[in-house]
Amino acid sequence: MGAYVIKMPDIGEGIAEVELVAWHVKPGDTVAEDQILADVMTDKATVEIPSPVAGTVTTLGGPVGLVMAVGAELIRLEVEGEGNLKAGSAPAAAPATKPVTASAAASVAAVASAPVAAPVAAPTPMAAKPAAPRAPAQPRRAPDEKPIASPAVRRRAWELGIELQFVQGTGPAGRITHEDLEAFAGAPHGAASAGADSRYAARLDEQAIPVLGLRRKIAQKMQQAKRQIPHFTYVEEVDVTELEALRQRLNQQHGKARAKLTMLPFLARAIVIAVREFPQVNARFDDEANVVTRYGAVHIGMAAQTDAGLMVPVIRHAETLDPWACAAEITRLAEAARTGKAGRDELSGSTITITSLGPLGGIVTTPVINHPEVGIVGVNRIVERPMFDRDGRVVPRLLMNLSSSFDHRVVDGMDAALFVQRLRALLETPATLFIE
Repeated sequence: MGAYVIKMPDIGEGIAEVELVAWHVKPGDTVAEDQILADVMTDKATVEIPSPVAGTVTTLGGPVGLVMAVGAELIRLEVEGEGNLKAGSAPAAAPATKPVTASAAASVAAVASAPVAAPVAAPTPMAAKPAAPRAPAQPRRAPDEKPIASPAVRRRAWELGIELQFVQGTGPAGRITHEDLEAFAGAPHGAASAGADSRYAARLDEQAIPVLGLRRKIAQKMQQAKRQIPHFTYVEEVDVTELEALRQRLNQQHGKARAKLTMLPFLARAIVIAVREFPQVNARFDDEANVVTRYGAVHIGMAAQTDAGLMVPVIRHAETLDPWACAAEITRLAEAARTGKAGRDELSGSTITITSLGPLGGIVTTPVINHPEVGIVGVNRIVERPMFDRDGRVVPRLLMNLSSSFDHRVVDGMDAALFVQRLRALLETPATLFIE
C-alpha cells in the first residue's frame, strides 16, 4: 500500500487560489476513479474536483471555507502499489492549516453531508444566553377585569412597553405598584404570566452564519468595488407608456411562438445603441495598469438574485440580438444561474451591467458597479402617475426611474448624464430602437 497525494489543480488561467466549499468524502471512505471529492469556488464559478485514482481517504487538506493555493495538498489517499508519495519523503506543500485527519472525521462528515448545491453554509445555532430567573406564574386577569394602578404606574408601564393586563398587582385590592412593574420587567418580557401574549415574548436565540463560498465572493467583490471605485449615481425619470404598449402588443401578437418580452430586452437594445455614441461607459478599468479598455462588443451583465446569492450572468454580443433573442437568452441565463449550472464563461467578461429588482425595484436605487466595469444601469419599478400633455390635459402615464452609477475616474458627469438621456430618448420613442 502507498500514499497518493492529490494537489489542488490549476482550474483556470490566472487563478492562483480557490475556496473549498464542500467535501463529498471523509477520512475512511473508499473512492473510485473519477469520483467527485470536493467542490471549490473560483471568482466566478463552482468547480468539482474528481479523483484521478481509486483508494481510501486518509486525510483532507482543510475544512470547508479554507482558501487554498493552486498546488496545495487537497486530499491524501491510501492506494494499491507505491502511490506518488515515497516513504520518508517530505509532505507536499499544504495551506496554513493542518489537514483534517481521522480524529476529525465526525465534524468533516457533518460538513460533507450538507447539500452541495448551497455554497453558503447553513446557519449554526449558538448556545442561548442563560435566561433570567423566571418569576412565579401568575393567573391572567379575566378579559373584562381592569387592572388597578395609579397614573404614575400607568405612565411607567407605557414607557416600558408593558401591558398592565398581564401584570399581577400585590398592593391593596390587587393594585399594581412600581415594584410589580420592576419585577415583571425583570422577567423575559412577560414571562411572569403563564398566559402572556406570545407576540411580545423575549428572543434569546442567536445564529452564527459563516460567510463562505459565493456569499464570501459577493462580499469581497462589493467591498472591492466600493473601496476602489468613486461611485456617482445619476437618476432620470423615463416615460415608458409607449414602450409598455408596444411590449404588450408584441406579446399578444406572437403569443408563445416567441420568447415573452419584458422591459429588459428593450433596455439592452437601448444600451447597445447608446454606447456607440458614449463608448467610455462600455469599458473596463485595470486599476493596476491604469488602462481603460473600451469595447466594441456589448457584453451585458444581468444581475440576478439566486438562492445562493447575487450572480451576474452575461449576455454576450448583445448587439447581435433582436428583442426576442435577447429575451430568450435572459431567460436561459437566469435559469442557469438559479440552478447553479451557469459556466465560468457565462459569468464573466461583461462590459456593462443592468440590475433590476422587478416589481420590488423601488423608486430610486444606488447600484454598486460590477468591478472592473465603469457603469451599471439600474431599473426601478414602473408606476402610473397623472401628467400634463402638450395641450394641458391631465393624462395617465407610466413612469420608471433609471438609477445608474458610474466610475468617476474614467466617466465624467456630463458624459454619464448624456448617456442616460440618450437611453431615455430611445425608450420613450421605442420605434427608434429599430431604426439604424
